[in-house]
Amino acid sequence: MDAHDRRLGMDRQITRRDFLNGVSLAVAGSAIAPELARAFEQEFAPERAADYYPPTRVGMRGSHAGSFEVAHQLRDRKQWDLSGAVSTGETYDLVIVGGGMSGLSAAYYFIREVGRNAKVLILDNHDDFGGHAKRNEFHYDGRMLALNGGTLNIESWNRYNEHARAVIHDIGIDIDRFVASNEKNRALYRSLGLTGQATFFDKETWGVDKLVIRRGAGRGGSAETAGRGAPASGEAGGGRGRGGYAAADLAQMPLSPQAQKDTLRLYGGPHPDYMPGLSSAEKKVRLAKMSYQDFLLNLVKVDTQVLWFFRNQGTGNFCVGVDCFPALFAWQEGLPGFAGMNLEPSPNGLLADLPGGHHGRQIGPGGGPTVHFPDGNATIARLLIRWLIPDAVPGKSMEDVGAAHVDYATLDRSGQTARVRLNSTVVNVHHDGVLGRAKEVVTSYVRGGKTHQVRSRAVVMACWNMFIPYLVPDLPSAQKEALAFGVKGPLVYTSVAVKNWSAFQKLGVSAVNSPTMYHTGVSLAEAVSLGDLHHPQTPEEPVVLHMTRFPMSPGKPRKEQHRIGRADLLSTTFETFERNIRDQLARNLGEGGFDPARDIIAIAVNRWPHGYAYTYNPLYDPMEWVYTSTNDRPCVVARQPFGLITIANSDAAASPHTDAAMLEAHRAVQEVLQRRALPLLSA
Repeated sequence: MDAHDRRLGMDRQITRRDFLNGVSLAVAGSAIAPELARAFEQEFAPERAADYYPPTRVGMRGSHAGSFEVAHQLRDRKQWDLSGAVSTGETYDLVIVGGGMSGLSAAYYFIREVGRNAKVLILDNHDDFGGHAKRNEFHYDGRMLALNGGTLNIESWNRYNEHARAVIHDIGIDIDRFVASNEKNRALYRSLGLTGQATFFDKETWGVDKLVIRRGAGRGGSAETAGRGAPASGEAGGGRGRGGYAAADLAQMPLSPQAQKDTLRLYGGPHPDYMPGLSSAEKKVRLAKMSYQDFLLNLVKVDTQVLWFFRNQGTGNFCVGVDCFPALFAWQEGLPGFAGMNLEPSPNGLLADLPGGHHGRQIGPGGGPTVHFPDGNATIARLLIRWLIPDAVPGKSMEDVGAAHVDYATLDRSGQTARVRLNSTVVNVHHDGVLGRAKEVVTSYVRGGKTHQVRSRAVVMACWNMFIPYLVPDLPSAQKEALAFGVKGPLVYTSVAVKNWSAFQKLGVSAVNSPTMYHTGVSLAEAVSLGDLHHPQTPEEPVVLHMTRFPMSPGKPRKEQHRIGRADLLSTTFETFERNIRDQLARNLGEGGFDPARDIIAIAVNRWPHGYAYTYNPLYDPMEWVYTSTNDRPCVVARQPFGLITIANSDAAASPHTDAAMLEAHRAVQEVLQRRALPLLSA
């Protein structure tokens, strides 16, 4: 280890290994470690171990080792050898493939409709429930800290569909009470003087490291308040870019004189009509088919250096940058350059009111609060589990779930209405008999190196669309094609527990935006508390920092960027992540006294190679798919029921929002109930 790595703290004793079902791996491979399979040859039940608690695991999380290897084998083989499959002897009213927000909600809707006498099994390939709604939990100096490892918010609560609102209400979430209880927290950073807006110019791009802070320019909140993974509103380095810059601001930056001049012009104007002679509607069509990058370069004609500020615009919606972000969306989000275009305002709720919502759901009045729990939407997943399996999550209220300790050993017990079987990768789902006459579905899954089979009256596929054709090979070819249409956007949410946040106080900021570094920036966790899960109130206390990474390949088509990014994430070691994290924090926060070797407690890298659901984008998809709910959209063709098998996931709505996942779960369960002629097994 060289001196630089030692200065960064790469030699410090933090847990940094990948885990496979709780067992540390010394090597990585394309298949489940054979020694682990042998260890659980008789019965694979890691969830019963006393120390089994996935939220506290660190190192490489998200799509962790052990969660994807079997699926990749199925992808490569095209089909799974079921000749050695062993029947568990179990039969259920409903089997749900996927324990994410849609899968858990499907179980809720089904049991709510048919009663607690139902028998429901949820199968999931990860070591924890919640899908992307995972929780990173840290313990230090007698304190519990938590942050979202994935799904971030309840966005625009007033626009949630009725079925999603029913779930939220029934599991005990009171939005008004939560918002009111955090009124003081919302002003915390501002009250401590963290009102500056920090942008970091990296030496790899600019030839010199330079931290520029605009004093008093920030909003005093978290860098996550502007949307899923996007920098805060007002940050030109990837957020909504409102507010502009003064000449004094720009003079601090390593920009060319022309770039400084063009930045002032971009924000201050005046701007001509860049499409004279066209009506507002005609302009909008052209802007929808033009990237914001092209609009700035070819119409506004700014210096290419100006684009650096907007490089990550769009990542919070599409997991790609400004080259794939429609100029029309930039206008709708209030980005600069459109003042002279005379565009007519869009009707309130346009895009946002489509089924499942859209990235534009927060534009215009009526959206209501965007709510972030300390661990993001993992709170919703934990409360859903409590509703399904009361013994698994102690407590009775929304508040007490914050610090509750989940009993994973209770998730898969016989005799209860719902069972959640983790560490179980489904490899095949087929009807037992001729389609249309079959009474049961057989679901095969791999757990502990063995292939098992269960039977059920119906199956809800609450997993990723692109993988369903491999699991249900009997599907019609047109439906398989539609299921494979969307390519999920890769991203990383990194959680770094640190001993204090004094560096932020000294700098007077709550976030540092770094458009061209390994992560797009670093921010303090949003200041919210839930019951006994308290947000730290002083900079001397430990806190969790949030960092995001979007592995983009600017200039390539969107789907190609996603595929390249996915390969990048799967091939990158935790050591590489850790070194980049430590280096970036040292450079971003060094002027505030941050020392990565001294101050870092633990790191959890939440890697999501298959992240956000594919959302239609007018640069690549037909306009009607973006702005209307047409039945020819691939997501609609893909989600059609197939005998006793229905499909529920956020992909089915072409939207990454939590309420979209719930809406599709409700639809899929209704399709099950309409087709299920047999009474419950318990009847």
